[in-house]
Amino acid sequence: MQLRTVSIEFPPCVHFEVVGLYIPTCDLASETGTYTTFSGMDGLMSLLVNDPLTHLAFALHENKGAFALLLGSGLSRSAEIPTGWEITVDLVRRVSLAKGVDEQTDWAAWYRELTGFEPNYSTLLEELTSSPEERRSILHSYIEPSESDLQEGRKTPTAAHRAIARLVRSGYIRVIVTTNFDRLMENALREQGVEPTVVASLDALLGAEPLTHSACYILKLHGDYKDARILNTDSELAAYPAAYDGLLDRIFDEYGMIISGWSGEWDHALRAAFLRAPNRRYATYWASRGSLGNGADQIVAQRRARVVPVVEADSFFTGIESRVETLATSHRQNPQSIDLLVNSTKRYLAKPEFRIQLEELFADEVKNLVERLSSPELTSVHEPLTKDAFRTRVSQYETSSEGIACMLGVLGRWGAGEELVLAMDVIATLYRHGTRIKSGSTVWLNLDTYPAVLAFTAYGLGLVRAKRWDLLHRFADAPLPRDDRETRSIVSSLFLWSWAGGNEKRQWQMLEGLENRKTPLSDHLLDVLREWSPRFAKLEPDFDLLYERFELLCSLIEFEKSNEAALEEAATGTHEIMAWMPVGRIGWHGESLDKLVADLNSPSTRSTLLAAGFAKGKDRIVELFIINLKRYAARIGW
Repeated sequence: MQLRTVSIEFPPCVHFEVVGLYIPTCDLASETGTYTTFSGMDGLMSLLVNDPLTHLAFALHENKGAFALLLGSGLSRSAEIPTGWEITVDLVRRVSLAKGVDEQTDWAAWYRELTGFEPNYSTLLEELTSSPEERRSILHSYIEPSESDLQEGRKTPTAAHRAIARLVRSGYIRVIVTTNFDRLMENALREQGVEPTVVASLDALLGAEPLTHSACYILKLHGDYKDARILNTDSELAAYPAAYDGLLDRIFDEYGMIISGWSGEWDHALRAAFLRAPNRRYATYWASRGSLGNGADQIVAQRRARVVPVVEADSFFTGIESRVETLATSHRQNPQSIDLLVNSTKRYLAKPEFRIQLEELFADEVKNLVERLSSPELTSVHEPLTKDAFRTRVSQYETSSEGIACMLGVLGRWGAGEELVLAMDVIATLYRHGTRIKSGSTVWLNLDTYPAVLAFTAYGLGLVRAKRWDLLHRFADAPLPRDDRETRSIVSSLFLWSWAGGNEKRQWQMLEGLENRKTPLSDHLLDVLREWSPRFAKLEPDFDLLYERFELLCSLIEFEKSNEAALEEAATGTHEIMAWMPVGRIGWHGESLDKLVADLNSPSTRSTLLAAGFAKGKDRIVELFIINLKRYAARIGW
């Protein structure tokens, strides 16, 4: 693939449609831009030509809920639930041993030599049983786990089942068609807090929740092993009921398909459903451990399916999940879109007559952010807390919130004071959205307000960068409405330990590189805002110290709410904390602490902050604050 960069003249923010693939770059400060053209798609496609698993993961991620699964017996093989062939050979062995035949090393070969035919699952079941109830009893022993099975982890959901369940919980998969009788898929889904709609008979189909309204719809074509109405002989599988055919026609027409564990040779009615379905809308992917048989080849040709070589189902589905998760966590807002938002904010902020456009710009971005925050992966509140799950959720919140945070940073840095109400409205909206769900895991419920924390921190940093001390105090001390509890100030709701999501240090130590940090949330916020800061802090020679100054002043705002008489009494001690207040990384970063305290003690800085409303305008409260801060530092320090 050849790349060519061309400089052209065009008005800023004009949308272009260029033949071929292009990456536009727009500089709002000028009238020029660049784009990169690709002379062909061959080079791009070569990125995926030998990686069908990533191709499939990308299709899943970009077409959320548009793919259905077809799962056969191979999926449950690693759970030590035998496939149909293995049950067939075992039935040959059991019947022959009962007749007095000696043990054979290869029962299938023995059967061929004796009868001249291949062992046939359907034929054996029909010879051995006379009713569906009897066939169900035979299958029950192969599927139902015994006590020893459970103790040793057999006949329980596999890594593949659990990976699928997590994909369902995140909204990537909603429809599962299976020929399996077992309940491993249902069990795995319930472990993830997903209650599926299960259709295993015509009666269940008639009374089931509609396909489009179900979070997860499982169609068990052959029935359930605990139900005598299972289908497992050639005659029973020659054709499906009309209602089943109609549902399959709809699924195969409207959804892409991912096939795993099914050979394509067995179940003539299912093959017929594939072959009569039109080939349109979404692709079909077929996971295969080796060469496909003639029956599968026919379906592959008709559907133009993509065959994905696999070792086994576990690595196939965990591989898909891992790639989808990587795509989700790395799918940040387009940096150019963020630059456009930031530059538009600056432009509207510069002229009072653009006040309406400024508010509309923020309203639109808040609406878009709330939609992103309402995605299934960010609204699941029953997921077990693991390191990977926490890291993923935090990253998703950050990539979703970067645009609005940078816009608020611009307001803080270059505003004139009139924008304070707008900034508070944005933060209150994000906080209210983050507290809408009332039950679930406390960790996930509290973390749902993390975007409001990022917005609060970015706007506050912009104010500190501009040295707008009076506005910083008014902002941080302003009330933040809460639906179900008494109103508290913004700083008391969203700053470090004051924030409900920040008072558990161990969960923030789950983030990479923060395992042994004393102040992991503070350190992480510094890392995030340092990356975002060039869009609003611009030429800041020591951003770390700027951030630590912001935290120090927020700590002072919390401290000044304490009872003065109680503070004076506590000050007579030597080591005890005088009053509760959140303290960030300056608690252990002695060099910054010394610089900031020295500045706080300088007459000019002290008088400026007191005039802005800090410490109730009293020198003595600042002195008590410094004493308390140093006592905290003695506890936090390494």
